Amino acid sequence: MPARPLCHIDGLEEGSARGFALDRRGRDTMFLVKHEGSVYGWRNDCPHWPGSPMAWRRDGYLNRDASRIVCSGHGAEFEIRTGRCTLGPCLGSSLSPVELKIDAQGWILAALDVDTPVPPRD
Repeated sequence: MPARPLCHIDGLEEGSARGFALDRRGRDTMFLVKHEGSVYGWRNDCPHWPGSPMAWRRDGYLNRDASRIVCSGHGAEFEIRTGRCTLGPCLGSSLSPVELKIDAQGWILAALDVDTPVPPRD
């Protein structure tokens, strides 16, 4: 699966999240979170209700203090580093990770097949 360029590492601020509509249908397919100097990639899909997007507004994936990922539909909270649900109806389940690479020029690349459904993760 070819890696897709998303954005430059400098275009993602510490403590922020940004969604990407890779299937070009208007809904973010995945999102990135920059947390404590690292970048994490997750599918935009709540494990409690497959097909349910996470953000409450454009790029609104994090709680107020940017310490957790939050599902707007269910209030579930997830660890940024692991994607594991720590609060809410999907407790113990996890977000689906997206494999990321950062190239020599600082571009964040994602290996994601947008046509493959998100598998359930426990």
